[in-house]
Amino acid sequence: MNKAGSSFGKFLFLWSGQFISAIGSGLTSFGLGIYVLQMTGQTSAMALVTLLAFMPSLLLSPVAGVLADRYDRRLLMVLGDSLSATGLIYILICMLNGGAQLWQICIGVTVSSVFSSLLDPAYKATITDMLTEEQYTKASGFVQIAGSAKYLISPLIAGLLLAVADVELLLIIDICTFFVTMPATLVVRSGLVSKKSEQPQAFIQEFKEGWKAVSGRRGVLILVIMTSVMTFFIGFIETLAMPMILAFSNSTVLGTLETVMASGMLVSSAIIGALSIRRNFVRMLAVSLFCSGLSIAAFGLRENVILIGLSGFLFFAMLPFTNTALDYLVRTNIDNSVQGRAWSLIGLLSQFGFVAAYMLAGVLADYVFTPLLVQGGVLADSVGRIIGTGSGRGMGLLIIIAGLLLSAASIIISRLKSIHSLENRGGPCITE
Repeated sequence: MNKAGSSFGKFLFLWSGQFISAIGSGLTSFGLGIYVLQMTGQTSAMALVTLLAFMPSLLLSPVAGVLADRYDRRLLMVLGDSLSATGLIYILICMLNGGAQLWQICIGVTVSSVFSSLLDPAYKATITDMLTEEQYTKASGFVQIAGSAKYLISPLIAGLLLAVADVELLLIIDICTFFVTMPATLVVRSGLVSKKSEQPQAFIQEFKEGWKAVSGRRGVLILVIMTSVMTFFIGFIETLAMPMILAFSNSTVLGTLETVMASGMLVSSAIIGALSIRRNFVRMLAVSLFCSGLSIAAFGLRENVILIGLSGFLFFAMLPFTNTALDYLVRTNIDNSVQGRAWSLIGLLSQFGFVAAYMLAGVLADYVFTPLLVQGGVLADSVGRIIGTGSGRGMGLLIIIAGLLLSAASIIISRLKSIHSLENRGGPCITE
């Protein structure tokens, strides 16, 4: 086997551990979401848990990026994976002692998120360590298959397990996945040297270098800003899909729908993994985002299982094309020596949209849009005649609005010359 093939083989071994870990994380996410909704009856409570599971990892990602460029990236992945399990263990102990309260779940997911922050920058930078530029898009397809596991495989397994057991079993399975991911990471670590800076610098200096890598090319910076806008709109469907479906169905239907919808990501990720896409990444980004927005709008239109399943499938099918285009355009315009810092800052800036969505979606749904579309609500006799009325229709309207705005954002992206210049790395850069 040639060197490139051997490197890709190591990547696949590392990826297999992350694939299993993603399944475990998906089990916990699905189980805790239903647990909190049943306990509180509030979408805003579930959104709070989602926010606390996400925001600490996001805010700490710049520090994690510096560590990924300074220290052994595979060792950081092991530490992050193992220490993040402590938060889940805390929630499990609370549940076994009579049931976890909302504040206890919030503490547990926050602790888990803090240590999980070590994982993503180190993992992405390790991929760059391992592979050649020609292998990036293929690797991106595989990475997205692993990412889709929490939506494709986990809901189906969780739905079946919850029919015969409680959420505690899902937490136990997630905790145990560490014993699979750690050996895979350590095996890959052997014989692989991180491509990092030879002279460690002060953290603040390394932050500055990471920021310079992101802002030094105008197209990269604008793309990151536009990605934050995109994640804001996508965050609404991530927050509201579960309570919207549960408003007229049950957890079994929810789990089945999530599996059907996420299969779109699996299909398109497999296609991307099998192909070598080498051009037209900006066009692919704009078209996939436009179609994603229309799919989101259709998702919230009616309380119809078939329509929700089909539109959700199309939405997930578009995401790998969007992510692959973003990944390639950024990765090929940033020097490898600062990739850890750059990816962490990109994650911080681009995913602020999710934070804003998680903070707003539940509150808007519970206190503004749901009252508008229940029987006798202000919009019941107007908008309600089109999309229906009931406890889940306000969330549906919010999702429709988010989808249409996402499609509008994709049109703006397709017209920005600075983003088109990223496909020609000889284009102009910002100078200090």
